[in-house]
Amino acid sequence: MAFFDIDPDIRKAKTHPSEFYLDPQFFELSKIKIFERSWHFLCHESEVDSLKPVTLLPGVIDEPVLVARDGSELRCLTNVCTHRGKILVEEPCKANLIRCGYHGRRFSLDGKFLSMPEFEGVEDFPSKADDLRQLPLANWNGFLFTSIEPLTDLAAFIGDAAPLIEFDSSKPLKQTATREYHVKAHWALYCENYLEGFHIPYVHKSLNEVVDYGSYTTETFRYSSLQVGLSAEPSQEVAARYLFIFPNLMFNFYEWGVSVNVVRPVSPDETVIEFLTYVSDESKLDEGAGADLHGVEMEDEAVVESVQRGIRSRFYSQGRYSPTREQGTHHFHRLIAEFMG
Repeated sequence: MAFFDIDPDIRKAKTHPSEFYLDPQFFELSKIKIFERSWHFLCHESEVDSLKPVTLLPGVIDEPVLVARDGSELRCLTNVCTHRGKILVEEPCKANLIRCGYHGRRFSLDGKFLSMPEFEGVEDFPSKADDLRQLPLANWNGFLFTSIEPLTDLAAFIGDAAPLIEFDSSKPLKQTATREYHVKAHWALYCENYLEGFHIPYVHKSLNEVVDYGSYTTETFRYSSLQVGLSAEPSQEVAARYLFIFPNLMFNFYEWGVSVNVVRPVSPDETVIEFLTYVSDESKLDEGAGADLHGVEMEDEAVVESVQRGIRSRFYSQGRYSPTREQGTHHFHRLIAEFMG
């Protein structure tokens, strides 16, 4: 679609027209064109004792899946019984098989059909259709992902950003908190704001005091981008790394651990942001760039919601990019154009 063309030269390019954010047809089309072909975060492997049910991107894909641990093997299975469609596992649990609570159908932890009462005499039974469907599962340093119909593998989505992220195996991550924020704005507007540090001096006073804006960098890869902010202190150590995996995953690396943000579209003017906190060093929770995530989030939401109201103006359609500060946003827009087109 010519509508989604974004010039590869950031100096010449214009942003998507405001219709992309406002038209419900584009919103619905993005569910199929973008989200069904991308990878989505499930959980950290440490959260899986035996069986962990997850709803894959509620409201968009909205698929019930099950992360199953069988010894050292992890799998992602459909969480719907092949008999009458009941959800199989409602809560995380420990088990050596999967049993449907409706009519007693049983499956092994690899999804294979095991048994079913009162089915004697049924012809051509069981068949492969009676097994649970297995979805692709990717493990990146303990973080688990799956996809309905991936365009390519997860390694390609993370790309050359992966070697730039350091994981300390001697400090295991532990999930300590989850929180949801409801934002009255289009999901892509929220991502665009995340993808540039241009607004930091104007919007985030406290963050600007601990991050050196002058040394802030953005590097783009095939389906991801990495922003690095150095400390404002004379040591100039890395204060934070912000990894964005297209289209809606944010992995924020701080001294204390990792904050994972999942952006969940609800409607053209509503988005849910899920914050998942994984801590490796609790003693550093109140220090540096990751000390006040809630305060920073409130500031970001105020700006993004203001943009959502502003793009409805009859006098606004498209904008331009800062070549030095908005490489991540330009890259994001080009990916949207590629997937939607």
